[in-house]
Amino acid sequence: MPRLDAYFLARCLGFSFVIAMSPPLLAAGGATAAAAASASQSAKEEKPVAQEPSQTEEVAVVEPQIEKAPNVDLSKVAPVPEPKIIEPVETVAPVAETTVPETATAPVEQGALNTPFVILGAEVEPSASSRVAWSPDNNISGLAAPAPVLVVNGKYAGPTLCLTGAIHGDELNGIEIIRRVVYDLDPKSLKGRIIAVPIVNLQGFREGSRYLPDRRDLNRFFPGDVKGSLASRIAHSLFYKVIKQCDYLVDVHTGSMLRDNLPQVRADMLNESVANFAKLIDNVAIVHSKGDSGMLRVAAVAENIPSLTLEVGESLRIQEDQIKAGVTASQTLLERLGMYRYFGVWGKPTPVFYQSEWIRAPRGGILFSNTRLGDVVKVDQKLATIIDPITNEKSDIIADVAGKVIGMANNQVVMPGFAAFHIGIHSKDETTIEPEASKDLDPAEEPITE
Repeated sequence: MPRLDAYFLARCLGFSFVIAMSPPLLAAGGATAAAAASASQSAKEEKPVAQEPSQTEEVAVVEPQIEKAPNVDLSKVAPVPEPKIIEPVETVAPVAETTVPETATAPVEQGALNTPFVILGAEVEPSASSRVAWSPDNNISGLAAPAPVLVVNGKYAGPTLCLTGAIHGDELNGIEIIRRVVYDLDPKSLKGRIIAVPIVNLQGFREGSRYLPDRRDLNRFFPGDVKGSLASRIAHSLFYKVIKQCDYLVDVHTGSMLRDNLPQVRADMLNESVANFAKLIDNVAIVHSKGDSGMLRVAAVAENIPSLTLEVGESLRIQEDQIKAGVTASQTLLERLGMYRYFGVWGKPTPVFYQSEWIRAPRGGILFSNTRLGDVVKVDQKLATIIDPITNEKSDIIADVAGKVIGMANNQVVMPGFAAFHIGIHSKDETTIEPEASKDLDPAEEPITE
């Protein structure tokens, strides 16, 4: 499948690189400002009670007003925005405590009505959807472009689920998965809230690059530092302005470096709340992975937000089968959290791989695979052949473990030690996890990790 131009994809998805307030919202903002000015003037004219004549007259302090976000149909094409950005505020709305339902088919029933939701300086009413803007607040021109944040505030009270995509700018499948899931929601039937950031790394997305402009991997800097590097500042902004408002988090990724991943969840299955959350997803494999320091899901779990990574396919491509699997997984999660009712989305039981291993190329050359994603392999089975185009020497990649191929490199030029096949090893439960298996794949070889 040909690679897509990032700008064309963005226009197709209806995302804008500059987020603006709609005319109705501008009018509301003007009215709000006028009301605030009137209140301030009245406060100035009012005398304090029992104040001595010699005392200085006090002036009431007016708190900053929260703008009302417009209720929009997210499935419709967004209008061309005016150059106005919603300014974020530091106030974080309280997060209601929620628990993962014990039953796998918890229906969405009418209950307590939801309340207005404040995020990034905008207030979204219940039974409404809106686009607001998140800006990393960088000072260098061109690096502070706001990214769209899609908010669906349901009619009824419930948990807040966050969906993030394209933390690596070349990972396109996740953008489309989030678009299909969120744009299909009816807020009047939703229990709780959805906060979706389809393109976190907007700069990398524009360039078709995994990395930020400073060549750093954003998914190694969470929760970030407001005084740190560019990557650390962006991570800090997203984490404290958006992620801290989540009750649950799904971070969508793809393989990298011409590697393709079978649809799978990566989660710390030794963490009870994370394991319970991960097991609500259907039809994709679960791979135990504690994760590396700096990953978004690891930072979120440290804040008691059950989080997982959803891996689907490869970078720089739109893969329909992978996207459909990711959408189905997300919809079953929403239903099993009791947030939304779907019909006909149930898939196959979820296999859990508490151990996995990468099989590497013994020497350099051109890789020719004999194996496909999802294949079950045996010990001593030939997985691929590597041919040296200079000497015509051939060498085979042989499986040293039995299991299922959950990730693999596409045919390409490889170097000695290149991670070629990711094998999920079948095991009965978490008691089989070895100490080294809790580390996330190979931290030394960064492109393999999330």
